[in-house]
Amino acid sequence: MGDSPDIDHGAIRALSERIQREVDDGRIPAAQMALALNGELIHSENFGDATDHIRFNVYSCTKALIAGVVWQLIGEGSMSASTPVTDLVPSFTAADGMTLEHLLTHTGGFPYAPLAPPRWDTREARLRQFGRWNLQWEIGERFEYHATSAHWVVAEMIEVTEGRDYRDVVRDRMLIPLGLNEFTLGSPAGDVGEVAELKLVGHVPTAQEIEEVFGIPNVDLGEVTPEILLGFNEPSVREVGVPGGGGVATARSLAMLYQGFLHDPDEIWNPEVLADGTQNIRCTLADPLKQIPANRTLGLIVGGDDGNAHLRGMGHTNSPRTFGHGGAAGQISWADPESGLSFGFVTSGVEKNFIRENRRSVAITSRAGSVVAT
Repeated sequence: MGDSPDIDHGAIRALSERIQREVDDGRIPAAQMALALNGELIHSENFGDATDHIRFNVYSCTKALIAGVVWQLIGEGSMSASTPVTDLVPSFTAADGMTLEHLLTHTGGFPYAPLAPPRWDTREARLRQFGRWNLQWEIGERFEYHATSAHWVVAEMIEVTEGRDYRDVVRDRMLIPLGLNEFTLGSPAGDVGEVAELKLVGHVPTAQEIEEVFGIPNVDLGEVTPEILLGFNEPSVREVGVPGGGGVATARSLAMLYQGFLHDPDEIWNPEVLADGTQNIRCTLADPLKQIPANRTLGLIVGGDDGNAHLRGMGHTNSPRTFGHGGAAGQISWADPESGLSFGFVTSGVEKNFIRENRRSVAITSRAGSVVAT
């Protein structure tokens, strides 16, 4: 591993100890964490049953791969943030007036549009399903997280633009150029290698616990339920390559993906488009769950300077410019342009208590952000 006088090794030990505490408490069966700086890994570590070779379901951390492809296509002039969805996906008739920007900022108005086996197995079946989708509210009217629906449409827009399977595009445009050979999207089971088994841990929060945090006794988690997440234990589900959440990766590959966003060593992005995707906050509509501005770029999230960065997954210690995208079950990935640090954390524990999971993620991210002084 590389080293630097800017690295606080005591902070790394504190980070490791915090993660190990979760393992010791039975909350994390297996986990990895990785820190990268100046284009190189500076530390990686396994916890619980994890090994160097095991990979993890990273859920919505996958969305950064799709964003990276879109930014390349925008830089090449093949599409733009204002490209109408129906220009490329005419079967999605309810999307009249919707743009690529609406999809990537979660303002399209169809967060609960259904797509599941067997309809997600083939492109033809997906297109037929798009034609059955309806909007829950007007396009651009409000923000609500589209866990998978919007990215299925983005994947189709990529396929139409490139003339080939979106999974191949992700591999050729993102994974190979960035050297992310431990990150896959939609590969057959034999090509992925060992994947950590997802396991339920903890207890469902009580109504009182939920009300203390959210002011109401019940919160609708939509499709991101423990039961749905455990479905990704099935090789057939991972092979689909769900574009909004089907990636399989190590913590090292997440940390290095974000070093790619910071430095773009092979110049695979137009610099202005890359800066836009990582820093330009296009959506400040309120997140209905957290009751704070969503701070969405064209595909990612920016921490911001309003004191709520920790609620957006960027911790208490990173700069306001920190950008990234976490994943269900507590997966973490981000980069801080001020410190140059990037971080990846993956776990196989599907925590029933989502409040506890969020607090754990804030604690881990905040400790990681302390590793390098800004």
